[in-house]
Amino acid sequence: MRIRLISIGQRMPRWVDEGYAEYAKRLPQSCALELIELPGGLAGKGARGRGAALPDGELPRLRRDEGERLLAAVPARSRMVALDVRGRAWSSEDLAAQLADWLADGRDVALLVGGPNGLAEDCLARAEQRWSLSALTLPHPLVRVVLAEQLYRAWSQLAGHPYHRG
Repeated sequence: MRIRLISIGQRMPRWVDEGYAEYAKRLPQSCALELIELPGGLAGKGARGRGAALPDGELPRLRRDEGERLLAAVPARSRMVALDVRGRAWSSEDLAAQLADWLADGRDVALLVGGPNGLAEDCLARAEQRWSLSALTLPHPLVRVVLAEQLYRAWSQLAGHPYHRG
């Protein structure tokens, strides 16, 4: 099984790339984690760069465009899981049980992470599951590191590896 972390956003800080890579390389081939980075939406006329307010109507268009790119990157027959603050929160033990179910199912898994403005409604509607990492608002780049670490933790629980001592 392959787990594809399909995420909006490119050119992350070095600490993000290194943190993600550290946990991704620890996973075995039977549970390989692959990152697919997609460019964020581009604001039209009137946007003044990072942090600038978007003109009326731009936010829904940006989210929709990002959603189309995310959905296009999902391989056929993959189980789609949307990362969404309104999703279900899983403990580390819950995630290990989910991972066991995903492995038994045999399909690849696509974890969709939207941009800073969230996921498009189409992504949420098509997802088989919605997962909330936290009720806290996490910095967008940190999500990749947390996901990779938690997936490694879940795998280590299933494998009886001493990494997880919860």
